[in-house]
Amino acid sequence: MSKPVVATASLAGCFGCHMSLLDIDDRILKLIELVEFNKSPIDDIKTFTKQCDIGLIEGGCCNSENVENLRDFRKNCKILISVGECAIMGGLPAMRNGISVKECLEEAYLNCPTVDDNIIPCDDELPMILDRVYPCHEIVKIDYYLPGCPPRADLIWEALVALLEGRELDLPYEVVKFD
Repeated sequence: MSKPVVATASLAGCFGCHMSLLDIDDRILKLIELVEFNKSPIDDIKTFTKQCDIGLIEGGCCNSENVENLRDFRKNCKILISVGECAIMGGLPAMRNGISVKECLEEAYLNCPTVDDNIIPCDDELPMILDRVYPCHEIVKIDYYLPGCPPRADLIWEALVALLEGRELDLPYEVVKFD
């Protein structure tokens, strides 16, 4: 019998949610027994090679490449989970949402004291920067949300095991409240 297939990706974020996934410690060995990874930094597969059962997305969408990757995940994953605050609400990258793209680029490339060239990069190979950072659910349908910055390793483990066993995710109030 084939194993369920899991894919993961990081969009505009810090990769902390993937680090939290790795923080399940020795349970990673059990996870490898339970699932097959496809298109994930965990196995270094860069493109989908098959339909996936579960997709874990961290980070929001700040450029056209992020949107394209997220749409590709939605198309190739039966269940799609937003993992962490960047995926759910835009997180720290969304702090630029009150500033125009023009002003951000000028600050980074023209007015920065450590830049010598004073040229704003412009190349067809560079992804287009969006007007703001979008949480994933504003781009595609998201099935589940795992809050936290990053979510606790135990929460990621428990959510994956619940889905693999065909159970609903149990997200008690303590998981979603922030004091």
